[in-house]
Amino acid sequence: MSQSSMPAAGPVPAPVPLAAAAPGKRILVIEDDPSIVLGLRMNLEAEGYSVQVAEDGESGLAQAKQDGPDLIILDIMLPRLNGFEVLRQLRAEDVRIPTIVLSARDAELDIVMGLEFGAEDYVTKPFGLAELLARIKAVLRRPALDRSLDRAALPAARTGPSLASPAEARPDGAEPRQKAPDVIVVGDLSIDPRTREVKRAGDLIALTATEFDILWCLVQADGRVLSREEIQEQVWGPRHHGTLRTIDNFMMQLRTKLERDPTDPDHLLTVRGVGYRLAQ
Repeated sequence: MSQSSMPAAGPVPAPVPLAAAAPGKRILVIEDDPSIVLGLRMNLEAEGYSVQVAEDGESGLAQAKQDGPDLIILDIMLPRLNGFEVLRQLRAEDVRIPTIVLSARDAELDIVMGLEFGAEDYVTKPFGLAELLARIKAVLRRPALDRSLDRAALPAARTGPSLASPAEARPDGAEPRQKAPDVIVVGDLSIDPRTREVKRAGDLIALTATEFDILWCLVQADGRVLSREEIQEQVWGPRHHGTLRTIDNFMMQLRTKLERDPTDPDHLLTVRGVGYRLAQ
């Protein structure tokens, strides 16, 4: 077994060196398997993260609400309160801490449930440590999108002329800086990249950070078809090695939330054999 793969139990792998993480970011690991906890703690701390641990769902839920970590790694099969219920209760109380679900259960229904309850990503056991660390870094990069109004800080994709706002004049005569685009209207949907809010017929739709990033990729593609590989690279980054099926699951969730009839979508269209596009 490769040292970069984390088993359900067994010897603890050595830390996997990757690019430096953001120092001081706090991660709450809610997991009851001691060998996985130890391996995650060693590798996360080696990357510069501060790690907290909860060994059951109830204590994990309490710690998440009390301490407000930057990210949660959440097992599903937990004592006292399962991971789905932990996630459901957090979202019901509007606690929007980014969460990566970690589980030995890889059935599509379980993955969809995790995404439906508001998880940012879903990783199945056994998992590669390098992949998990890359996913963690991708998720933790996303809050910067909320704080910045600079167009350059938004997810990179081709931008059509209908999406651009006028350039902001610079009194020093330097090159003008592009402002963030205004609210984008697609049918009865309105998408605001500055607040990362999406409304349908004026009603706010709650999207996870990952769901918004995927939607924004399609918005910026301006009608062009994006392959699953393009979406994956733009949202998770080039180091991501997850299955492309994850994109399909996220698209199913987006259709459930945004389309009036998810089985016959008006906007989030599949181009068979190629990928997805956003239609007006």
